[in-house]
Amino acid sequence: MAEVICLCNEVLDVDLREYLDTHSISSIEDLREQASICNKCMQCQDLVEGEIYQARLRRQRAAGEFS
Repeated sequence: MAEVICLCNEVLDVDLREYLDTHSISSIEDLREQASICNKCMQCQDLVEGEIYQARLRRQRAAGEFS
């Protein structure tokens, strides 16, 4: 079941993961610049940064599988 990860913007964890898997975001600052997913409320920063890290690992694994 999907959970709200960003309270201020009502972003669901599955939506954030899908976005991160299809966009090369490497930091929360990149996310703020490229999408209206995260502002600077800081309430969900740890969760969002964790999702960014996991997405980066998934992209690295996928790149390793195809090289």
